[in-house]
Amino acid sequence: MEIIPDITYTSQLTLSILFWGMAFIQLFWLLFFYLRIASHKEKTIENKDLPVSIIIAARNEEDNLYEFLPNILEQDYKTFEVIVVNHQSADNTAFILKAYQGKYPHLKVINIERNHHLAHGKKLPLTIGIKGAKYEHLLFTDADCKPSSDQWIKQMTNKFTPKKEIVLGYAPHRKSKGFLNKVIRFDSTFIALNYLSFAKAGVPYMGVGRNLAYTKEVFMKNSGFKSHYSIQSGDDDLFIQEVAKKKNYTISLSPEAFCYSDGEKTWKDWYSQKSRHYTTSGRYSLFKKLLLGIYPLSLLLLYISLVTLIVNNWMSWISIGVISLLIVSKWLILGMAFKKLEQKSFIWSIIFWDLFYAIFTPIVYYTTEQSTATKWK
Repeated sequence: MEIIPDITYTSQLTLSILFWGMAFIQLFWLLFFYLRIASHKEKTIENKDLPVSIIIAARNEEDNLYEFLPNILEQDYKTFEVIVVNHQSADNTAFILKAYQGKYPHLKVINIERNHHLAHGKKLPLTIGIKGAKYEHLLFTDADCKPSSDQWIKQMTNKFTPKKEIVLGYAPHRKSKGFLNKVIRFDSTFIALNYLSFAKAGVPYMGVGRNLAYTKEVFMKNSGFKSHYSIQSGDDDLFIQEVAKKKNYTISLSPEAFCYSDGEKTWKDWYSQKSRHYTTSGRYSLFKKLLLGIYPLSLLLLYISLVTLIVNNWMSWISIGVISLLIVSKWLILGMAFKKLEQKSFIWSIIFWDLFYAIFTPIVYYTTEQSTATKWK
C-alpha cells in the first residue's frame, strides 16, 4: 500500500528550515560583521604631527564655505594646509575664498575657470588638488561638512603608520525635523556600519569623501581615478576597492574625528543624490555585491517565512526561540553600533528601521539604477 506523504507537514518543515536558515544568516552577519563596530575601541595613539594637506573640491558653495571653512582652517594642529579647488563656480565662491586667504595664510585656492568642455564631477578638482598638495598625507572633506571638534585632523592622521596608508572616517548627517531626515540619517549610518565593519573584517569596499584620508603615493601608484574617470562617482568607493590591499588601511571612529553635514531637504534631491552614488554599483565585483545583498534579502525572507508560519499556525517552540534570540541580538548589537556612531535616537526602534531599510533600499536602488540625474552640484 502506497504511503502518501503529509503535504502540510512537509510544507511546515520546509518553511521552518527556510526560516531557521535566514535567521542563522542574520545572526552570522550580526556576530561576524556588525559586532566589530559595536565592540570597537579606539586605541590611544601618540601624536605624530604629520604635515597634512586637506583637500576640498567646491562648486557653487559660497554659503557653506563661509560658514564651515573656518572650522577646518582653525583646527588645533601644528602643520597643515587647506586646499580648496574652486571648480567652475558661478556664485561668489571665489570672493569668499579670497577674503579668507587674507586671514589664513595656510589656505591655498586653485580656481578652475568655467569651461563647457570640462566635466562637473569631483574627480578633476580632486586630482588637481592632490597634485598641488605640498604634503604626502592627504585628508579629504566637502565644503558643507563641519568637523565635530578641532581635533579632527589629529584624530584622523594619527592613524597613519608606515603600513597604514588609508584611513576610513565617518561622516554622519545632522539631526533635524522630518521623516526624510530620519531616513537619510539611518541610510548614511547603515552604510557606514557596512563599510566600517567590512573593512575590519578584511573586506574594504568604500569610504566616504566627506571624511577620508590617504597618502599621495597611494593615489599616484594607482594612476588616480583613471580606471573609472568617466563615471561621476567612484572617488570614494571604486578608488578604495582598487587601493585598499594587504591591510594597508584602518578606520577612525573617535567622536572627535566625525564630520557632520546636512542631509538633502527634499525627497527629489535625495533621490538624485542616490542615483549618482548608484552609478558605480555596476563596477563592484560579484563577491561584494553578494555581501551587500545577502543581509537585506535574508531579512526579507526571514519575515516572509515568519508571517507565513504564524498565519498557518505552524510556529514551533524552536521557531519562537530562534526569533526571540535574533530580536534580542539585533537590538543589542545594532543598538550598540548605532550608539558608537552617535545615532542613539534609533536604538529603541532599531528592529523597525532594520526591516524598513531592507524593504526601502532595493526599491530606491532599482528605481534609480537607470537614472541620468548624476550631476555634481
